[in-house]
Amino acid sequence: MSGVTLPALNQKTLTLPAFAKLNLTLDILRKRPDGYHDLQMVMQSIELHDDVTVTLTDGDGIVCRCGDIPGDESNLAVRAARAFFDGAGVAPCGLDIDIVKRIPAQAGMAGGSSDAAATLRALRKLLRPELLGEDLERIGTRVGSDVPYCLRGGTALAEGRGERLTTLRAAPKFHVVLCKPEFSISTPELFSRVRVAELWSRPDTGGMLDALHRGDAEGVLRRVKNVFETVLPQEYAEVFTIKGRLHELGARATAMTGSGPTVFGLFEDEAAAEDAYDELSEDYEDTFLTRFV
Repeated sequence: MSGVTLPALNQKTLTLPAFAKLNLTLDILRKRPDGYHDLQMVMQSIELHDDVTVTLTDGDGIVCRCGDIPGDESNLAVRAARAFFDGAGVAPCGLDIDIVKRIPAQAGMAGGSSDAAATLRALRKLLRPELLGEDLERIGTRVGSDVPYCLRGGTALAEGRGERLTTLRAAPKFHVVLCKPEFSISTPELFSRVRVAELWSRPDTGGMLDALHRGDAEGVLRRVKNVFETVLPQEYAEVFTIKGRLHELGARATAMTGSGPTVFGLFEDEAAAEDAYDELSEDYEDTFLTRFV
């Protein structure tokens, strides 16, 4: 592996945004022999983001600060840095990773994966600017299934475990209200409840792809759907309460994102989105007003 030449002051820093994602659609196609499921998802980046600052140091370890989230080896940003050194042919060097968190943890918005992706993009810029995007995505796959999408961003079809990506025409620029109830939902728990043959009310992924291709905002709104909602246990019924409130407040489409529990509402009218945000934020601390990137 090649060595790292540090800057003259033994320090070099880059800060990048780590954008949250939404699942405009999420479908589960089949259970694989390896125990995982084949998924089909239309993903969308939104402006809500963390800030990730990566600094090269003259030390020999990785220091990560991430708000209330541990900065140890369980942190995806730390794992991303180690995967970069291993996969990009760069000798490990001292790193300082500082993450300003805005995306809630365990919210279905890929906050940790997005932080990992921002760490990889920063390290490429600082150490291997010639590294191809496809190679960086390949490294990202080692860290987590959502990391390749978070590296690419925008509007994309994700398949397999989420690592097979097709970039799509950018979605119409909807305003978004996000609302996360106080509980978390275990992704393994939801998958354990899935019986693929018994899933009902699946998203029309083909119709969504066609609507995006045509730039048909109405067609996109009609096809927003997450199949995980069909297997939610009763104790998570607040997800549907929030969806109902968003509809009453003018959302044109609502769904849970990822494995939840965050619910999003899409609005064409900015004033209506602002009013919905004002009302829901009185009852839910983790309420956000944002829009598509």
